[in-house]
Amino acid sequence: MSLRPISLLPDVLISQIAAGEVVDRPASVVKELLENALDAGASEITIRIDGGGIQRICIQDNGKGIPKDELELAVTRHATSKIQSLSELESVMSLGFRGEALASIASVSQFALSSYPKGQECAYSISNQSGRWLVEPSSASPGTTVDVQSLYFSTPARRKFLKTEQTEFFQCLDVVKRMALANPSVTWLVYRDGKLQSRFQESSWSARVFSILETMANGASKPIDVQTADMQLHGAVGLPDAARGKGDMQFFYVNGRFVKDKLIGHAVRSAYEDVLHGDKFPAFVLFLNLPANEVDVNVHPAKTEVRFRNARAVHQWVRQSIQACLAPSRAVAPLSDSSASVEVGAPSVTPSVSGNGNVWRASSASSPVVQVQAKSAALPFLREELADYIQAYRPIESAPRPTAITPRPLVQESRPSQAADHAELSEYLGQAIAQVHGIYILALRPDGMVVVDMHAAHERVLYEQFKNALDNQQTISSQELLVPLLVQIDPRLASEVDNGQHLWEKLGFRLSLISTQEIAVRAVPTMLAGQDLSALLQQWLEDLHQYGVAHVLERQRNEWLAGLACHTAVRANRKLTVTEMNALLRSMERTERSDQCNHGRPTWRHFSLSEMDKWFLRGQ
Repeated sequence: MSLRPISLLPDVLISQIAAGEVVDRPASVVKELLENALDAGASEITIRIDGGGIQRICIQDNGKGIPKDELELAVTRHATSKIQSLSELESVMSLGFRGEALASIASVSQFALSSYPKGQECAYSISNQSGRWLVEPSSASPGTTVDVQSLYFSTPARRKFLKTEQTEFFQCLDVVKRMALANPSVTWLVYRDGKLQSRFQESSWSARVFSILETMANGASKPIDVQTADMQLHGAVGLPDAARGKGDMQFFYVNGRFVKDKLIGHAVRSAYEDVLHGDKFPAFVLFLNLPANEVDVNVHPAKTEVRFRNARAVHQWVRQSIQACLAPSRAVAPLSDSSASVEVGAPSVTPSVSGNGNVWRASSASSPVVQVQAKSAALPFLREELADYIQAYRPIESAPRPTAITPRPLVQESRPSQAADHAELSEYLGQAIAQVHGIYILALRPDGMVVVDMHAAHERVLYEQFKNALDNQQTISSQELLVPLLVQIDPRLASEVDNGQHLWEKLGFRLSLISTQEIAVRAVPTMLAGQDLSALLQQWLEDLHQYGVAHVLERQRNEWLAGLACHTAVRANRKLTVTEMNALLRSMERTERSDQCNHGRPTWRHFSLSEMDKWFLRGQ
């Protein structure tokens, strides 16, 4: 390669280099032009895409438009009306602000822009003719129309990296959907090769979400709206049951801007840890609003990444807010007082553990709280950590036998018209009538029946109780090591050891930094005795470094408690009485996250009468 003297690059080449970052594919062009349309206050936007966006992309809006004398500036690099100073850049709220998009797009396409602002005598257009910009009158409707044809005609090598026309079109459509989700007051029309492909009419936010993301409709999501003095998080989070095999239904916006942020992604994922099955991906549409000076959007040329001033606080708050939203179970009885008891006149029940397994016994306690004794073979540390908790769960040798249950008559052919006529079925999970194959509980409700996986349900009830018992402790007991354990760490993580000393001590650790590559562990939480501390600490420090927070110990603790609950819960083929089955149903109704077991599997399903009618073609 021959050496050349340093020289300034031509403006056209500079714009083409910038285009490689800003407009790497047709979808990027659509994104930049739609951001300009929204910043201009458009209430209706029409998108026309031919040949996957390679042949033509035309965006028409009814925004405020661009005056004639500003048209040439609009297609000049680093010319914008969005910001004029550093202070405005640090508090920018508009979607676009870099002043690169139009110039970059024009450098790699046959570009024309027409605009008709309010108060101007007619519309004017600007186009590139033989390397020079030509401004002339045109016949355009109010607003702005940008016509991009023969994309990458001047850089044919770029075209080789594009996918098929169909793939590129749906990438463009995904961009439109992301914009439409954040702007329900705007009407969107999308044409593909001259035919109307999609139309999103002005609507409420929830209607827009369900029209675009059908998987979140029909009760498959929960609304969320929480705020503090400086932050607000609102939107919808998909139920764990509706999780998907890929993360294509995840939308997060910061101050109205769609972002793909590792910090936020980690916060959302960790909020779902306790309820997701396997490697599923939850669906969500979330909007985080915070002061503009608390977030830096000038991080990435495509503006899809952001940096938070207080990343740790944002991560913690988003995670806890989503956890709190997901915690309430759908199995909460909607009728208050009467549903809190197992049955009028029937004794409440508490489970105990006897030598031959886990059974539910009737007791005289006034509150039907589910309790269980930890087996001595399971995780010995719990006998110390939960000493008082375990003491309360001794087998009840003198407990009375379960009250005999008189079988109820079969449901009559006439359907119940009012819940008041069936007081015994008022609980949301209904009243148990049978055990199926020693695995499932069958319960009746006025509107159908409920099938419960008794092991999975009991597992979740116990798991939440174990977690609450440990969470209520003020400190975590620790164990001194006779010989300090030396752990090798990555030098870039050394600062996290000293910065997090207060956190280490609170969690039962005592450690010190020997060098930038080694730490000495002198005490560890009792629950971690005998574990691979080297890998655990490495992961913890990595999380602290990358996200500002670490939930490794909590995750590890929950895995152990989940294992204990799984081994302690009632097993398949254990015969339960009706009283015992009803006790489990009532406990589920008072337990958070009882819709899923510890492994993310569903614990119960409801089948309505109308659904059962369809099975047998009744009324057809």
